[in-house]
Amino acid sequence: MDVFDAINGRRSVRRFDPGRGVDASTVDALVLAASQSPSWANMQCWRFIAVRDAAARARISEIASDEAVLSEMGYKANPSRKALAEAPVVLVACADPAGSGITRGQEYYLVDMGIAAQTLMLAAHAMGLGTVYVGIYDEDALRDLLGIPAHMRVTGLFPVGYPADHKPCGTSRKPVSEVLFHDRWPA
Repeated sequence: MDVFDAINGRRSVRRFDPGRGVDASTVDALVLAASQSPSWANMQCWRFIAVRDAAARARISEIASDEAVLSEMGYKANPSRKALAEAPVVLVACADPAGSGITRGQEYYLVDMGIAAQTLMLAAHAMGLGTVYVGIYDEDALRDLLGIPAHMRVTGLFPVGYPADHKPCGTSRKPVSEVLFHDRWPA
């Protein structure tokens, strides 16, 4: 699959084929792909936890439901909650803020992890897998559940599996004319 096919065909997947697992070598390949991402001074601040245990995935699903935050956004519940419980594996992305740079108040571990997350999602799509970025969760509860050290930050959750259906990407995107300006911000 060409990179543009991966970019244009990738979609957020929240329903997985219950009859297909994701083997360890496939998870390794996804994390290897994410690890090829650029990072601040090549510090590679990322770490991933592959959670396969059904009880732990169910608890992660509960942890990823913050009704107060979601109601402000117009949601009744996290639309990815079921995916976290039902995916064969959940990748928990973590980063060491000290393992990346800070310049003028910008903490680059967030940039590093954003790049790695996108690489992971594109690699998943290219491998016939589906995933979705989940960014609402109780970080302290995840630390307790998974033994994540206090100095590490959880930066995202990725339920991973084979899609239950193969619907084409249906979300519309703003046209380039709306997001690209030439030479300066328009007046």
